Amino acid sequence: MFNPVELFVGLRYTRAKRRNHFISFISLSSMLGIALGVMALITVLSVMNGFEKEVRERILDMVSHLTVSDFEGKLKDWPKVARTAKNHPNIIAAAPYIEAQGMLINGSSVNGSLIRGVLPEHEPTVSNVAAKMKHGKFTDLKAGKFGVILGQDLARILNVHVGDKVTMVTPSANVTPAGVAPRLKRFTVVGIFYIGMYEYDSTMALIHLNDAQRVFRMKGVVTGVRAKLNDLFAAPLIREELQDKTMSDYWVRDWSSYHANWFRAVKIEKRMIFLLLLLIVAVAAFNIVSTLVMVVTDKQSDIAILRTLGAAPRSIMAIFMVQGAIIGVIGTIIGTIAGVSLSLNLDTVVPFIERLFGIHILDPAVYYISVLPSDLHWNDVWMICSVSLVLGLVATIYPAWQASRTQPAEALRYE
Repeated sequence: MFNPVELFVGLRYTRAKRRNHFISFISLSSMLGIALGVMALITVLSVMNGFEKEVRERILDMVSHLTVSDFEGKLKDWPKVARTAKNHPNIIAAAPYIEAQGMLINGSSVNGSLIRGVLPEHEPTVSNVAAKMKHGKFTDLKAGKFGVILGQDLARILNVHVGDKVTMVTPSANVTPAGVAPRLKRFTVVGIFYIGMYEYDSTMALIHLNDAQRVFRMKGVVTGVRAKLNDLFAAPLIREELQDKTMSDYWVRDWSSYHANWFRAVKIEKRMIFLLLLLIVAVAAFNIVSTLVMVVTDKQSDIAILRTLGAAPRSIMAIFMVQGAIIGVIGTIIGTIAGVSLSLNLDTVVPFIERLFGIHILDPAVYYISVLPSDLHWNDVWMICSVSLVLGLVATIYPAWQASRTQPAEALRYE
């Protein structure tokens, strides 16, 4: 459809000086609109990917890639389960854990907590909590010493520091001659960690696995085994594989199931924002329609002469499709270059804007993530470019088709 002649004439129409400068202005605004829409789409999706990555990494600091547990919540032979799990080529580490609800008390300060019993020598292989210690060391958890490591916000709520004592109240109770009494145990704060997610920093308390077995009366059993994968995005597939084959008698869960609603909400938000920002590109693309309609009207005599010289209707259509497509291609290229450049340098652009105007886009006193993270996905870039080019090309079809229907005699009647 596109021969060198059509391409030559279409390019000539694009760069030639027009008598009607308003058409040139509409063409320029269409090009800039497409560029602005493409740049905004790439940048916003990169920022959303960055926030998703940040939160996912903070979640995975405490939540393992995979967990294997008994359906009753009491796993007896955890070393065997750990060995079976590590036999899978994609599982690189496994560690036992005990998880239960409890209440921590310090004076008049009381807070419900999630108590997790871990082995200090195995836990760093499946989580990053050891690297997130603000005070104390993770290895300070000793069996029989009844030490506890608290989240930073939980320590603030209880008003305790390293070396202070807290009282743990468990759901089970002791039956005494005086009646039923709650089980209490004094723990010494040996460390404080900071993950950056309030959900964990305000409720999580870590104790030694042996101490957890004694406090929660789980002698010889654990809640389950936590596993780490070499590819966290393969977790759902590996979970299904383990559940169907080697671990069909156990309950296997992957990290995405712990915060399924959050990840689903982020996915829906990305789709909606993509559709909303795509309207910018769509509006700019439809400006191409008005531009070409005016160009076709302005070039009626030229079209008639070309038809008289033997140009076929499809050649006329190709000429104006080339002209409209150039606007879409140039706008898409400019927007892509600007969007990719901004996404890759957002960590320097945003601080510059904050210093220039004396503002904080994300106030550290309010937000846990105080910078705009950016994670550029090239598949998003290709998708945005493809949609933009398709919209630009579709916008040229109707005006070009109308131009191809021009009758030479009618167009030259009053010339």
